[in-house]
Amino acid sequence: MTDFKALILAIVSPLVEHPDDLAVSMTETDRFYEYRLAVHPDDVGRVIGKQGRVAQAIRTIVYSVRVQGNKRVRLIIDDHPAKTLE
Repeated sequence: MTDFKALILAIVSPLVEHPDDLAVSMTETDRFYEYRLAVHPDDVGRVIGKQGRVAQAIRTIVYSVRVQGNKRVRLIIDDHPAKTLE
């Protein structure tokens, strides 16, 4: 399976001022592989962008990667500090 965590971090890291505070966690449900991206509260606007355009572009890239089986990938962006996820 594709390393979605590395893909998400490669896309988002250049966009933020606090790349050390990025964290990606994955949970699997019946229908989805859910990736939760936690960013520093100061970087939320940079990751989401005006009218959500940057977030939509990130999701478009992540969702375009083929996954085996009939599960889909979902990306959730959190504004909580990364330390709370781990």
